[in-house]
Amino acid sequence: MTEETPKPHKRRVRYSGKNPRRFEQKYKELDPEKYAEAAAHIIAKGQTPAGTHRPICVKEIMELLRPEPGAICLDATLGYGGHAKEILSRILPGGKLFAVDVDPIELPRTVARLRALGYGEDVFIPRKMNFAGIMALAAEAGGGFDCVLADLGVSSMQLDNPERGFTYKADGPLDLRLNPERGRPVAELLKAVTADALEKILFDYADEPHAKTIARAIKESAVPVKTTAELARIVREGLKEAHTKLDEEVIRKSLQRTFMALRIAVNEELSVLDRLLDILPWCLKPGGRVAILTFHSGEDRRVKKSFARGEEAGVYASVSPTPIRPSVEERHSNPRSACAKLRWALRSAKPVQ
Repeated sequence: MTEETPKPHKRRVRYSGKNPRRFEQKYKELDPEKYAEAAAHIIAKGQTPAGTHRPICVKEIMELLRPEPGAICLDATLGYGGHAKEILSRILPGGKLFAVDVDPIELPRTVARLRALGYGEDVFIPRKMNFAGIMALAAEAGGGFDCVLADLGVSSMQLDNPERGFTYKADGPLDLRLNPERGRPVAELLKAVTADALEKILFDYADEPHAKTIARAIKESAVPVKTTAELARIVREGLKEAHTKLDEEVIRKSLQRTFMALRIAVNEELSVLDRLLDILPWCLKPGGRVAILTFHSGEDRRVKKSFARGEEAGVYASVSPTPIRPSVEERHSNPRSACAKLRWALRSAKPVQ
């Protein structure tokens, strides 16, 4: 019997200064289970530890969905698993939570965390898929779900990791795909799209008031835009040249909207949402409940109109008259929750025709 060769010791990433600045250097934040005190300190400051995500409107969602022992539920956007963890704690014994996500990087990490908490395959059933596949899951669940949750926001661990290309705050490849194994990154989209089409993307998906200026600046760039820093520079310089009196806060918001619009476009998020809204009634049991968290007006309008049409047709017995917003305390504690809107619907007790 041969002795195993000991693994070489791997030193942690070193950084200059008192606190790490780069994502990959934040080893304590990236391991909140081991450094719980450090993570709690960051949360107390109203920030999110790197590589993690803080679920939004948890109390409100649980009150709306009312998951209870024996319930069969679906988390249509698993993400970091914060909402899933709360649902799982309420549906035992006898319940099951199906959960889907398209992110091949974060999904296995979240599954591992929830498995470590004792939620086995008989209770927690994860799948790598988008909304279009949940009809099949409803059949697997025995004819539908008692409750469905869809949190449409991008998770903080995706936003914060420069390698995913979701943010202008750090340099990285201009990607923005939720599933980097499919489709084309934003860098490729920008090479192929016309200035008029790009202007339409920025206006339709983010209500960007300077869409024409930004689209022209990007398309007139002397070299193809390949990184997040390059895109941010081009947008910033284009806005300053065309609108000399714009202050930094206005430019910052335009940068946020630009990245959001391009993310929505490259992931086809609104068409995927439309598909979810179309099939939802056939995925819910009679009397089942659905809650959807949205983060921009394009999403919220779709959910509002779909629920209203369903109520008028008798598919839903009742729907939220107005969106529910995060509490003042939550918006202060977690600024990323500020733009969230929560809407709900109750499936009619009658079978869907």
